[in-house]
Amino acid sequence: MSGSSRSEVKQPTWLHGLLSLIFPGLGQAWRRDTMRAAGIFLAVATALAIAIWYHWRTGQTFWYVFVALLHAWNVWDAMRVKGAPIFLAALPWLVIAYGIGWQATEVDPMALVENWERSSSILRSLTRPDFLARNTESFEGWVSVEVPCSTEPPLAERMNANGIHIRVSPNCAAPRETLIVVVDGLWPDHPTQLTWHTPIGDTQLLGGDNFNQMLVIQSDTEGHLTALIQVPARALTAAPDPNAPNLHKVYVSQQRELPGITFSENGRYVVQGIYETLAMALLTTVVGAVLALPFAFLAARNLMSGNPITMTIYVIVRSFLNITRSIEALIVAFIFVVIVGLGPFPGVLAMIVHTVAALGKLYSEVIEGIDPGPIEAVRATGASWLQTILYAVVPQIIPTFTALTIYRWDINIRTATIIGFVGGGGIGFFLWQWIIKQDYRAISSAFIAIVILVTIMDFFSARVRERLV
Repeated sequence: MSGSSRSEVKQPTWLHGLLSLIFPGLGQAWRRDTMRAAGIFLAVATALAIAIWYHWRTGQTFWYVFVALLHAWNVWDAMRVKGAPIFLAALPWLVIAYGIGWQATEVDPMALVENWERSSSILRSLTRPDFLARNTESFEGWVSVEVPCSTEPPLAERMNANGIHIRVSPNCAAPRETLIVVVDGLWPDHPTQLTWHTPIGDTQLLGGDNFNQMLVIQSDTEGHLTALIQVPARALTAAPDPNAPNLHKVYVSQQRELPGITFSENGRYVVQGIYETLAMALLTTVVGAVLALPFAFLAARNLMSGNPITMTIYVIVRSFLNITRSIEALIVAFIFVVIVGLGPFPGVLAMIVHTVAALGKLYSEVIEGIDPGPIEAVRATGASWLQTILYAVVPQIIPTFTALTIYRWDINIRTATIIGFVGGGGIGFFLWQWIIKQDYRAISSAFIAIVILVTIMDFFSARVRERLV
């Protein structure tokens, strides 16, 4: 028998090469080197599949050269007693994979150079985070103006609660018509901004040739101001019926700096978003850990392999955890946003679902790795399944469970920042709004806050895990 096997292995080398020429890896398989044969077949097959796909997509045939080189190496390897060097096969395969990958993903470093002016303006904005600002005091008032005119338009005059008196003449107008605004009770000799507000709250500028600048006028020494403004051409753009009269507002505001520094408007949103993110992570980790405990014990093979019924439960629970864990929390959050609406609540629900599945799987693996001695000793006393869990399993798993839960909290903080991109609340929700508005200074503030939060939590969780495990 051994002589027969030895004679089969010592076939002429040209036959091995011919077999591998016909089918990649067949010559190696004929020599009983099945692992090498399988690896060669997979390498040639994947390289050929990538080249065919890219040929079908772009019409390029250049990459077939490297497939041919790989196939030639396969033949050469089959004809050698000790086999050809592996790196010679890895080289053409990597060239195909990374070369086609580079083109398929449309990597274009020159795009950064060609758009350098825009890139540099973004980078400059990112280096000036909008988080803190000087303390300011505001002084403002408003008056209603009817656009367009009705048969009996209301008087465009109003005394605001802070003492600012505003009169507009005429008391109604159509777009592009001129109005005279007279204001009394302002801070004396101070810059004053005038803006137009539509009924839906849209703010429109009144300055510049194309009404793309803020209209700023200096009040006189008695706090008086007179200005000519024009009703914006786009004042009725969003109106359901442009011919129906609606009350618009002319806003007059002044600001001055005070001593001290406070959070800017975006800075306050950053603080709110970070607080929501922390709260979401903490709530989902605690609730998820509690809900994961029963799944963990039911998904531990060493506890559930006693009889067919418990083994069936084990398979069902284990499969449920694997399926649920495979669905990304971001996708689950999107589904919950559709069900319950925007806000932190759908994000919390999505993270709880994912936390239960992840911790349930990790907890069950910890249980499967515990020392079986205490379990056998407690069972030998005639203890029930629940008593075995309480006295033989729980004392062994508490430290590791605690460390895994803290680690999951660390993960949930990162997850909460991403879930906000689909409306799941937290800092990610504000970050997405700023990305849409291209407010890069606010984006920079959010980035810095996220980095600081994640760094602190990573340091804290690492130290706690070191003490527990």
